[in-house]
Amino acid sequence: MLPADTVAAAVPTAVRDVDGAGRAMRADDPALLEALLALPRVHLVVDGYNVTKTGYATLALDQQRQRLLRDLASVVARTGAEVTVVFDGADLAHPPPVAPPRGVRVLFSPHDVTADDLIRTLVAAEPAGRPLVVVSTDREVAGDAVANGARAAPSQTLLDLLARS
Repeated sequence: MLPADTVAAAVPTAVRDVDGAGRAMRADDPALLEALLALPRVHLVVDGYNVTKTGYATLALDQQRQRLLRDLASVVARTGAEVTVVFDGADLAHPPPVAPPRGVRVLFSPHDVTADDLIRTLVAAEPAGRPLVVVSTDREVAGDAVANGARAAPSQTLLDLLARS
């Protein structure tokens, strides 16, 4: 039950959508992701290597990270969203040096912890009701995020949004 569910109100009947303007956007529509990122206090959590391997697989890992972080800096500047990028560091003794741009938090999962589990921990740490968007094509990560109140978007949707910027 949500607080709004306890309020008595008349529910409008459906209006016929003649020109398509009232249709909901698809979950993989970059315009929907852009609209979500315009919400006040929104937190965008990005499954880093999931995105980079989808969009920049031919680049070396350090170049993938740099490109994603550079592109996300423009999203932060445009929307003011809080952005956290999580990279897998479970097999690393020490995370590689990264100079994140202003407004982009970079986390490597600790030794023996996957990035997926760190993302789940981040989602669970958010207060109820705060807008939260998790970008990952990993079905388990996305499903767990949605089950905990977040919105999920596929990696390609973020890449499409970044390409438009």
